[in-house]
Amino acid sequence: MATLNTKTGQVVDRSVLDSMLRRRMFYTPSFEIYGGVSGLYDYGPPGCALVTNIVDLWRRHFVLEEDMLEVDCTMLTPHDVLKTSGHVDKFADWMCKDPKTGEIFRADHLIEEVLEARLKGDKEARGQKVVVDEEKEAKKKKKVKETKAVKLDDNVVKQYEEILAQIDNYDGHELAELIAVHDIRNPTTGGNLLPPVSFNLMFQTSIGPSGNLPGYLRPETAQGQFLNFQKLLEFNQQGMPFASASIGKSFRNEISPRSGLLRVREFLMAEIEHFVDPEGGKKHPRFDEVKDVEMTFLNRAVQLSGSTKTEQMTIGKAVESGLVDNETLGYFIARIQLFLLKLGVDKKKLRFRQHMANEMAHYATDCWDAELQTSYGWIECVGCADRSAYDLTVHKNKTGAPLVVRETRAEPLRIEEWQIDLDKKKFGPRFKKDSKTVEAAVDALSQELREKLALDLDQNGKIEVDVEGVGSGKVELEKDLIKIEKRTRVENVREYTPNVIEPSFGIGRILYSVIEHVYWSRPEDAARGVLSFPPVIAPTKVLLVPLSTHPSFRPLTQRMMAKLRRMGVANRVDDSSASIGKRYARNDELGTPFGITIDFQSVKDNTFTLRDRDTTKQVRASEDEILQAVKSLVDGEETWEDIRKRLPEFTGQDVE
Repeated sequence: MATLNTKTGQVVDRSVLDSMLRRRMFYTPSFEIYGGVSGLYDYGPPGCALVTNIVDLWRRHFVLEEDMLEVDCTMLTPHDVLKTSGHVDKFADWMCKDPKTGEIFRADHLIEEVLEARLKGDKEARGQKVVVDEEKEAKKKKKVKETKAVKLDDNVVKQYEEILAQIDNYDGHELAELIAVHDIRNPTTGGNLLPPVSFNLMFQTSIGPSGNLPGYLRPETAQGQFLNFQKLLEFNQQGMPFASASIGKSFRNEISPRSGLLRVREFLMAEIEHFVDPEGGKKHPRFDEVKDVEMTFLNRAVQLSGSTKTEQMTIGKAVESGLVDNETLGYFIARIQLFLLKLGVDKKKLRFRQHMANEMAHYATDCWDAELQTSYGWIECVGCADRSAYDLTVHKNKTGAPLVVRETRAEPLRIEEWQIDLDKKKFGPRFKKDSKTVEAAVDALSQELREKLALDLDQNGKIEVDVEGVGSGKVELEKDLIKIEKRTRVENVREYTPNVIEPSFGIGRILYSVIEHVYWSRPEDAARGVLSFPPVIAPTKVLLVPLSTHPSFRPLTQRMMAKLRRMGVANRVDDSSASIGKRYARNDELGTPFGITIDFQSVKDNTFTLRDRDTTKQVRASEDEILQAVKSLVDGEETWEDIRKRLPEFTGQDVE
């Protein structure tokens, strides 16, 4: 599939880019000499460096800037934890099977793939321009039947487009209906498929040699942060609000991994849990700093209408209008955009899409995805969810741990309420083994019902209480067992369960999307690919290029290399026999933003040329000036244009 680089206007062929990334070992299929395993990849040297630099920038942008508390929790998680969190029952996708071949498909992705192919065939039949995903060799190997160019009825086209606009909102029954109504079949064989069934995405394992403690590889890093909430609150000296952060591997047993790094079974996540007082309207003290950030939104109402039309507005207006629920959610959405733009993301290919009801995670009350447009379509790279108080509440209820905040009130709060007293000496013998169940049901009575029952008790001398699982489901209590009175209670301490705003980053997806956004080729030679990484995340910042193998060059090269390393600037030397243009071209593919050329003039007067990757322009100055320029460029304190204005341009060498 092709994608457009909006800065250069070039159409980028994904197969060419993928070939370059694997050739330069950004990533490679795991266990390849054994045939590989779908959805598993290894990162090579430039890929590792790129991941590290993205994570380092993430830490600076979020953890340091927001004074977050970073934790590193175990990847192995006991069954009971994920049962309580809801993942055992609800962390699933819908899959369907071809009974003849045994092939498994993820239902929503299959429907999406088939309908998009039919729409493509319709465009071809109408003579409209189509961006073609060739990948011909792969298709030949799989013997996928080509979709014929067939003109569709206008109403069918509209229906397909509406389905695709809300494909993430369908449940299993609705997906089954779509497969039946639109005759969705195995795209390889044309065979019929069984109705979709739910498939839990977690990898199951057992902890310990006995196998008696079932567990899972974690599907997210969040649960470890929630379980450590009380300790983190104490570490933070009871200060609220505060945020924790975690970076680590997570695992999801994807039904049909595809799209390279975009859908894998083991991946790096960076997650934030921002704990906030729900009574404060989820205000954020720094919201004014981001309120004027212009963003692109695709809200759920538009999607449900069958459209994908976006709207532009500031995050301040989005919060004010109620499109984004609260300031804290809005603050992090804006900060996510600022982070992605620092990485080199093309703003024209970035949007924030609101989740529809059926696709919302079981723990979320609202969620916005930062989606990046790639040759694979719009890809969710960051989710920003309002998890309310769900996680802390369920873990507190299950374990009894005090996952709450206790604050001394500035003014004591006087509360009038209906209170219940039970005569425990009579209560136990009366209900025996059911006494705790009955007592729990009585304690759970609402204030409104307590008021009514107090009147009934006074008038009739007895009341009836609904108690599930005891007798007929109703229990009679007389005056000698229970007393209900209105009393005033003074509360000096406020106790509450915080709400949580969670930004969750898929590092691998971000990495691949950024690569697509910054990739282009030299106009004079389409085979010369360039990765225009911002210097802050480039795997190697500087290439040292001695023009000759003359012995006098070596001390200068070694000294420059050592000084750059002491400055914390990653660099490498290419002293091969290839031409200087060839050497720079090889490193343009690796995204190296700057090159320092060491020539005979350097030996004479200790001056060097500094080359910019994107413009191929050069400046020449003393060693100290060149090193200072590199440092300020890498740290983001100056741009290449700033350097060109203050250092003399050099045009003596034809390095291209």
